[in-house]
Amino acid sequence: MRTEPKLTRLDRVFARLDREPERPAHIDVPKMSRHRIVLVAATAAFYGAIVWAVVITSWLVRLDWQVMFFRPYQQWSEIHWFVDYYVVLGQRGPTAVMVAAWLGWRSWRQHTLRPLLALGVSLLLLNITVGAAKYGMGRLGPHYATVIGSNEMWRGGDIFPSGHTANAVVTWGILAYLASSGRAQRWLSAVSAVTSLGVGLATVYLGTHWLSDVLLGWVAGLLIMLALPWFEPLIARAEARIFELRDRWRSRRSSTASVPVSAPPVAVTPLPADRDDVAARSPRAPAYLAPGPHTTRSERTPVTPAGSRRPPHPERLPRGSTSSAHP
Repeated sequence: MRTEPKLTRLDRVFARLDREPERPAHIDVPKMSRHRIVLVAATAAFYGAIVWAVVITSWLVRLDWQVMFFRPYQQWSEIHWFVDYYVVLGQRGPTAVMVAAWLGWRSWRQHTLRPLLALGVSLLLLNITVGAAKYGMGRLGPHYATVIGSNEMWRGGDIFPSGHTANAVVTWGILAYLASSGRAQRWLSAVSAVTSLGVGLATVYLGTHWLSDVLLGWVAGLLIMLALPWFEPLIARAEARIFELRDRWRSRRSSTASVPVSAPPVAVTPLPADRDDVAARSPRAPAYLAPGPHTTRSERTPVTPAGSRRPPHPERLPRGSTSSAHP
């Protein structure tokens, strides 16, 4: 009786790295349900409440100044080196490259472009919404504050909301959004929330953001993730269009490779034939010598291509001939 070999955990890991024969049918695309719409509305209201609290210089602004005067980077200076490295998890470039590499592998493995397209749409929404809010409200950071107790709004700054925090929410939250199982989605959601909150607190520790900046950045990133299912039809159309262009290009390439290209006619120039062959193939007419007296070699006139080299002598007669002048 033959028994199948038992797969180890490492074998199962390498088996998951192989490409699937076709796109899995169990991939669920999130839809904009009524529950999610309620969450979007509540998050948007919370977003507006934070902005209003900062505009009217409420207790939230006073809390910002108290945290700034506390100077966490001086109170806990021994962890400064760790925070400097940890805050990189919220920077756009490094995090986008890491997440794009992972989602690119998933796209290749599952025969779909949805992971990469969802990442691109989320980052585009992040740039538009957070960037517009930053430059629209123009708040100055703690290091550039001018008046103690003021909200520092509309003074040419660009730190409200916190871009590091919002980027951490969107970049790491997209992994939970695209998770293929409920368990993985719950774990990744918790990891994304903790990572983004840690990045925001790291910026407060370093003194580059107010506490309200971090709070609004977290809400802004969450609002993008909640509203992302609205853009799923656009992602599906873009994916279908890209695959259509790919199939059309492949068919055109295969048709071009199958039809042989006719070369233009080449004029063949005959090679010069050998003289001996020509002489053998084309018979010459027989040569007839004119009768006449035989002349000695000394009397013969050498003939060259340029003509005779001996000057003419009209009085000279060949030997054996008689002259009419003598009696």
